[in-house]
Amino acid sequence: MKSSLTIRNADVVLPGNVQKTDVSVINGVINAIGSEIPEVGEVIDAEGLFLIPGIIDPQVHFREPGADHKEDLHSGSCAAAAGGVTSFLDMPNNNPPVTTIKRMAEKKQLAAEKSVVNYGFFIGATPDNLEELNAVENVCGIKIFMGASTGDLLVDDPDILESIFANGKKLIAVHAEDESILQENRRLMKGIDDVRIHSRIRDESAALSATKLAVRLSLKYLRRLHILHLTTEEECDFLRTLPREHHISTEVCPQHLVLTSPECYEHLGTKAQMNPPIRSKRHTVALWQALKDGIIDCIATDHAPHTLAEKKQPYGRSPSGMPGVETSLALMLDRVNRDLCTLPEVVYWMSESPAKLYKMHGKGRIEVGQDADLALIDMSLKKKVTNGKLHTRVNWSPFDGMELQGWPVRTIVNGQTVFLNGEVNKSVRGKEICFAS
Repeated sequence: MKSSLTIRNADVVLPGNVQKTDVSVINGVINAIGSEIPEVGEVIDAEGLFLIPGIIDPQVHFREPGADHKEDLHSGSCAAAAGGVTSFLDMPNNNPPVTTIKRMAEKKQLAAEKSVVNYGFFIGATPDNLEELNAVENVCGIKIFMGASTGDLLVDDPDILESIFANGKKLIAVHAEDESILQENRRLMKGIDDVRIHSRIRDESAALSATKLAVRLSLKYLRRLHILHLTTEEECDFLRTLPREHHISTEVCPQHLVLTSPECYEHLGTKAQMNPPIRSKRHTVALWQALKDGIIDCIATDHAPHTLAEKKQPYGRSPSGMPGVETSLALMLDRVNRDLCTLPEVVYWMSESPAKLYKMHGKGRIEVGQDADLALIDMSLKKKVTNGKLHTRVNWSPFDGMELQGWPVRTIVNGQTVFLNGEVNKSVRGKEICFAS
């Protein structure tokens, strides 16, 4: 049978509990769960392994179209598969930027031809494309860059921001940094080419100011808002004050949970440069607590690859961003092994919650009738992250040399094995994610 298989003897992370049981898949859909289900298709003995729903990465930059030398939809999706990620949501800051219905259709066609895992896309907001934003179909949301980052998209005029929030129903996801504060900080630090000032230019006040503005507009117009890559204790404290009933969610990146400033800059230099920046230890502690408390809803990587040659340029010319889709699950599984969180929590933050937040059909849980997007993980497997041995086209990681315990060993997309024994089956193709309106 096409896309049919039976997984025996796994410890299965089900909604609400972990159970040693079997799972069968027919035609890419979970057909049965139980200890006495009949075998169908390929039989996989998963003794000693955990079976989890495939990871959903709700923020990546796979660079196509326009910067294929860094990454494209094929290489990025291969890196995703190697990391246990079965679905991704890709950002619109391409060249040309994806800000129209026509460009969105072209990008979806590229993904259908090239992506080995499932895919969805944001459309980018500009000061004058409101009609396109509201007319485009089956996108995960509208992306607004409130502060300038990598690419040409920027919407920082308060009146235009309010117009976008006031008109339409799609989820709005914001890169929340106040452009006026960034510009003033750049002026004050002009001529300094030390990367350690990056987190001072893009300081806590810039993040908090933009987050407060986006939240105010969301509450005023009852508009669904997602705050991307939260980084500060101040934002966490502010979000705790929101009224009980609101339409606001947020995410955190593994690098903001694991790396700290200034140590990261001393060790990695401009390879640690990203927007918003890596911050000091107090922010890391606050982000972990907010994640555990449910103030932060999910985990995303903001996978934003640049070549090593580009990243090694002096600060001021070096681009912001780092790869992460291939290592995010392993980083979090390693934290499970360190007793910083539990495996069901990781599954919720990295699969169930993103599926729920973006209203994805058939994703995020191991249940009968759900899509068979799955990952088998070995919680005892120890491996080092090693530059030159990764699937992302840029082939480097900020976590190079770090030994992590807990890795995906098989990734299954719509019932088909796309990653096994360190190799990606590049002939598999994922499907466009269906988002409920």
